[in-house]
Amino acid sequence: MNRLDLEGRNVVVTGGGSGIGEAIVNRLCASGATALVWDVHQAHVDRLIALNDPQRFALALDVTDPKAVDQAMVLSLDWIRQHNRSASSESGVDAMICSAGIAGPNQPVTDYRFEDWQQVIAINLHGLFLCNQVAAQHMKIRGKGRIVNIASVAGKEGNPNASAYSASKAAVIALTKSLGKELASCGVTVNCVTPAAVRTPIFDQMTDSHIQFMLSKIPMNRFGLVDEIAAMVCWLCTDEASFSTAAVFDLSGGRATY
Repeated sequence: MNRLDLEGRNVVVTGGGSGIGEAIVNRLCASGATALVWDVHQAHVDRLIALNDPQRFALALDVTDPKAVDQAMVLSLDWIRQHNRSASSESGVDAMICSAGIAGPNQPVTDYRFEDWQQVIAINLHGLFLCNQVAAQHMKIRGKGRIVNIASVAGKEGNPNASAYSASKAAVIALTKSLGKELASCGVTVNCVTPAAVRTPIFDQMTDSHIQFMLSKIPMNRFGLVDEIAAMVCWLCTDEASFSTAAVFDLSGGRATY
């Protein structure tokens, strides 16, 4: 694993307690960054706290709750200012990576329960919007920052029997493009990645037939690896990615067609 230049950066990772988010946290810390994990699962947060690692801070919150997101930013900034290794008065959140999400049930639109639709949209879209918003407000004042959203190739192509997930990820792509253009002259970049299927705990929410359908669409004939996603996401948080914004980066094993 090559070491990216992220020394001293403070990076929030939503859903950072497992799956792609956890791999991103590990890559960040290996590259010298401090990871501030926002995760809904208290068990994940407790495990991270038990590590007593000065490069990892964790708190439990529901990203769909606006007040909880605002409070999480306040608590994160307080922690950064108390633990910042450079003791800079200008320290803050340097990057926001939004990885929290759910798959939802595998059902055709005709049978999809509205309650399930609402839950997927609330977490995958509304929660991501709130985290992007609070990060953008903070970064715009500082005049620098990186926002990286985890979308999906399903947001481009639309997976059958996954309408809510596909729709939410399509919206993430559009939100990324909109916000990236809004902040283009502010020193803040906003990008997203669109992985094909990656074997993570989110597979537990899917049927075997849906998992096999996703695999059949990938020309490389394998699922992505969490470390492959983490490598691209973390690079987008570096200064080297300074001219990429409002952009979509495919990680699909050849599946993506545009």
